Amino acid sequence: MEKSIAVLTSGGDAPGMNAAIRAVVRTGIINEWDVYGVRNGYQGLINGQFEKMTTRDVGGILQRGGTVLGSARSEAFMTVEGRTQAIRNLNRRGVDALVVIGGNGSQAGANELFKMGFPVVGVASTIDNDLVGSEITIGVDTALNIALEAIDRLKVTASSHQRAFILEVMGRKCGYLALMAGLAGGAEAITLPERKTDPEEIAETLRLAYERGKNHAIIVAAEGADYNAAKLTEFFTVHKERLGFSVRTTILGHVQRGGEPGASDRILASRLGCGAVQAIAREEYGVLIGLIKNKVTATPYDEIVGRNKELDEEMIELARLLD
Repeated sequence: MEKSIAVLTSGGDAPGMNAAIRAVVRTGIINEWDVYGVRNGYQGLINGQFEKMTTRDVGGILQRGGTVLGSARSEAFMTVEGRTQAIRNLNRRGVDALVVIGGNGSQAGANELFKMGFPVVGVASTIDNDLVGSEITIGVDTALNIALEAIDRLKVTASSHQRAFILEVMGRKCGYLALMAGLAGGAEAITLPERKTDPEEIAETLRLAYERGKNHAIIVAAEGADYNAAKLTEFFTVHKERLGFSVRTTILGHVQRGGEPGASDRILASRLGCGAVQAIAREEYGVLIGLIKNKVTATPYDEIVGRNKELDEEMIELARLLD
C-alpha cells in the first residue's frame, strides 16, 4: 500500500540519530513511499519545514554525529493549538504517519499527537538510557565510551600528581551513564540521582584507597545527583584541612553527545529505524520501537510515557563491591 511518511528528531541529539534517519528514509523508499524530513523537530512541524528526501540525501550521514534534520525546543507544541497546527501541516502534505526519533520528552510529545488522532511511531534515542521499552537506546554506547575515555585519561594525570578527580557526566534524572562509566572505569565512588549521597562516606572511601596504596582516586558524578560536581567540590573545599586532600573537577557536559557513533549505535539505529517503517507498514501506531532481548519490539505509548527506567540493582551492587 502506497504511503507518505515523515521523520523528525527531537530533544537532545544522540550519536546514531543520523543512522536512524537514514534507515527510515531508505526503508521507506524501498517500500515505494514518499518520505519527508522535518527540520528542527516539533517546531518544524508547526512551521511547515518539510523536505522530501531521497536516498542521496541520506548518503554519507551514517557515521556523522548529531542530527542532520536539527532539533529545537518548541513552547508552541506544548499547547493544543500548536499541536493542531502541526497536524494540519502534516495533513496538507498528505503525510500518513510520522516517525519521531528521540527520548522521553520527545515520545511524550509524539503520544499527544497520537491521542489527537495522528498515526505516530517512536524510535528510542537518548544517551540517558531512561526510556521504558528499550533495554538500550540510540547514543548510549558512544556516550558511555566517551566518558570512559575521559576517566582513563584522568587516571593518568591523577596518578602523576597523586590527586582525586571528580568527573561529572550527563544524567539529570537517570544515573545510567554515571553508573556504567564508573563501573567500567574503576571509579572509587559514584553519585546518582536515584540514590542519596553521603559525602563523608565518599571521603572515607578515598582515604581508605590511599591507605591501601592507591596514588589516585576517581569520583564519577551524575549531573542530577544531590551531590554533583559542584556540590562535591564545595564539600571537599570546605573540609580540605580536616580531610587532608583536595579534588580537581572535570565536567564533560555536551562532549558526550558530540561523538561520531560507534559500531553498536550505528547498527542499533539502523535496526530501530527500519523497525519503525515496518510498524507503519503493519499500521501499528502509538508505539515506541526499541530493543528488548536483542529483538526489535514495539511497546505501546501507554506503557512508556510518564515512566522512567530504573537502574539495575545488581549493577549498583557490583560497582559498590569493586570500588
